[in-house]
Amino acid sequence: MTNENLERHAHDRTFAVNLMQHLVVPTFVLDHECRVIVWNRACERLTGVAAADVMGTSNHWQAFYSEPRLCLADVLALGRADELDTLYPFHTEPSDLGHGVKAENWCVMPHVGKRQYLAIDAGPIYGADGQLIAVIETLRDVTEQKVAQTALERLATLDGLTGIANRRAFDERLQHEWSRASRANAPLSLIMADVDYFKRYNDVYGHQGGDECLRAVSAVFQRLVFRASDLAARYGGEEFAIILPSTDLEGAREVAERIRAEVEAAALPHAGSDVASWVTLSLGVATVFPGAEGQTGQPGTLVSQADQSLYSAKKEGRNRVATAAVVA
Repeated sequence: MTNENLERHAHDRTFAVNLMQHLVVPTFVLDHECRVIVWNRACERLTGVAAADVMGTSNHWQAFYSEPRLCLADVLALGRADELDTLYPFHTEPSDLGHGVKAENWCVMPHVGKRQYLAIDAGPIYGADGQLIAVIETLRDVTEQKVAQTALERLATLDGLTGIANRRAFDERLQHEWSRASRANAPLSLIMADVDYFKRYNDVYGHQGGDECLRAVSAVFQRLVFRASDLAARYGGEEFAIILPSTDLEGAREVAERIRAEVEAAALPHAGSDVASWVTLSLGVATVFPGAEGQTGQPGTLVSQADQSLYSAKKEGRNRVATAAVVA
């Protein structure tokens, strides 16, 4: 390469670096060994990390996370696309043509002291010989949009009266848990619960009183159903449902009995009940092993079994828990 070509190459590189420095989009560039060669001013503002603190190092992760982990640019530079699913729940797949990857992720942002949801783009830069020279990563703070989206999604899955999951959320979770239990050949339990003589409750205390009753009952579900994998939902009207993954029949029956006892102990007045002078629940419990040999049912099978148990609890006098035989 002649001196003139060398000078032109150096000039072009300087121009490109200066251009990136003045971009309003937070941008950094890693070389093929994952060392920072560009950390622009917008990136400094976003992360609170000065370029002087990361240039020439592989410590750029410290701007986004409290523990060492790969940034999206690292994944491309190191050829570790198989780790994308673990690192970024939302991402596109790298193409065979060497195109970039898009991802989204919550970052803890240690130097600015707050979590931010970032939309991330990373793209490789290759030389004339096809060898990787660098990877450029750009960032956008979309925290406000993500928070708003999450709030809307949450509202869409919550019952407006009680604040617990609604029927839509119940149906989706039951299908998901059925599929997971099928793969793991694990038990899946369901509790169906009904407020005893609720129509009479409304007749005596009015619909506003009935709403307060349902809110009080749902609060018991929220207190006693505390595993992250469980879901308490308002199934419809005065009927509630609880999905209990990886829980056998006896375990589900114990949960149901705790709920029944807690509602009874709350002693909410119910002058129209034939069971007691306070609000009570009838509960039905069922358990299936969706992945068991010969099991061909669908989630509706579990709902039907739990519903039959609930009917039995009512038939036997209400304010009790009834269970169905385990369906293998």
